[in-house]
Amino acid sequence: MPIDPRRLLGLAFASADLLVELHGDHVRLALGAAQKVMGESEMSLMGRRWRDLFHADDQPLVDAMLACADDGVRRGPVVLRLARAEPSHVRVILRALPDNAGRISCAVTAAQATSAHMEPGGLPPRESFDDIAKGLFEAARVTGLELELAMVEFAGLGAMREGLTPEEAAALDARVAGAIRSESHGGAAATRLSSDRFALLRSRDDGSEKMVKRLTRMVSAEASAHVVPLEAGGGSARALRALRYALDDFLREGLKDMPPMTLSEAMNRSVKRTLARAGALGVAVSQRRFSLAFQPVVALATGLAHHHEVLVRFEDGGSPFALIRMAEEFDLIEELDHAIIEQTVKKLANDQDRKLRLAANVSGRTIVSETFVDHVDRLLSKYDEAKGRLIFEVTETAAIDDLPRANQNIQNLRSLGSLVCLDDFGAGSSSFAYLQQLRLDIVKIDGRYVRELADNGRDGAMVRRLVELCRDLKIRTVAEMVETTEVEEIVRMAGVDFAQGWLYGKPSDKPMPALRPAAPVKAAARRAGASESWG
Repeated sequence: MPIDPRRLLGLAFASADLLVELHGDHVRLALGAAQKVMGESEMSLMGRRWRDLFHADDQPLVDAMLACADDGVRRGPVVLRLARAEPSHVRVILRALPDNAGRISCAVTAAQATSAHMEPGGLPPRESFDDIAKGLFEAARVTGLELELAMVEFAGLGAMREGLTPEEAAALDARVAGAIRSESHGGAAATRLSSDRFALLRSRDDGSEKMVKRLTRMVSAEASAHVVPLEAGGGSARALRALRYALDDFLREGLKDMPPMTLSEAMNRSVKRTLARAGALGVAVSQRRFSLAFQPVVALATGLAHHHEVLVRFEDGGSPFALIRMAEEFDLIEELDHAIIEQTVKKLANDQDRKLRLAANVSGRTIVSETFVDHVDRLLSKYDEAKGRLIFEVTETAAIDDLPRANQNIQNLRSLGSLVCLDDFGAGSSSFAYLQQLRLDIVKIDGRYVRELADNGRDGAMVRRLVELCRDLKIRTVAEMVETTEVEEIVRMAGVDFAQGWLYGKPSDKPMPALRPAAPVKAAARRAGASESWG
């Protein structure tokens, strides 16, 4: 069959191992190393539907790329998984060359899978998007790649979904995800922020107006977008922080008023607002405008409360977790930790029976402070009745950046008669390093892993191995989020020493005995990955 010169131009455009030419959505020509790249011969590809060559999870992305190929803009590169039993991926660039009878040229090369985790037909979660962005920012710094953040909003998308059957809603979500991915760098640098708001990182090429038209066409919902260029020379850490501020603002405010023109402007705006809240938080801390709540931690051997965890509650009713993160961001956390410890020690000193034990949270930033142990020492000297009944839970909401100093402070706290617990083990990436370098009394296992024990899955196996490791190190363990008698029995059989959760009681304004409900307490829905150690 004679080859049209236009097709050779397509091959030159491709600069790839394989050129595939499409007419409509079917393969009309395949030239190159088809067997090596696709696992099939050139002839076997002929006449096949293009989308059918790829895994079902990536087919919405393929559809989205084809849907807007007629505008002549180069689409991609994106990494796609092939429809084969063993995982195999290719990098695809697509373009409809002018005066080529509507044919679409696809450049295909072998590729490695992206590291982004995606649900079938979905988008990477916000946490994965941060990791993707970090890698792209570093690549931009090294290679000069020009990137921009696009914040996209679809009018009425949430309402549209509500009127659909579950199957129709899933199909709509897959189509939206494919459309958003098709505009992102590599087909993976995108995330869903809410039911109708999305963010993606893209190479700077055509204007945002064309992108909006394509998204509106692909989703059949009116799209609007604001594009913020990534400033060069800012460093990946600063760029990532600015990105987070911009996305938080977009999630909260949408595209109303005047969206920022740069990531720095987005960060500055959000910082100003946050500083106002931080100022209010600083006043609340200094004036002790917060209260304490108490949740029992039960000794599984006896079924009785061994101690109670102290949780902070603020007057404005705001999320304690969000306010703690803000306190860490603006260096208010040590002052807050001091204030909570003071209130906790006073509570212990006022306990007439001298049997109450309380565990107060200490941030990873505070535990390395030179003044924290001195502050605790002075408190316990003043309130001698509290000695031996105060426990510290070191949290991972902020990373511990000086483990030797942290360990020294922990040993000083232990010498004052206090037990020290590592909170939410497994929630952070450094948990095992902490366990290796810190001499502790107790480890609290993150509730996400505890819940998996009932399914006897991989997380359950990890919990059992962790309990064995801690036993060898003479460290006791706490299982949090124990909310059914079934999970209680499983953690007991795994050798866990203590348990905490709604099975034994919710946080209350005074320490209460552990409950033994007649029926299991229904587990509360929680955002995946959220820490509730502070309340």
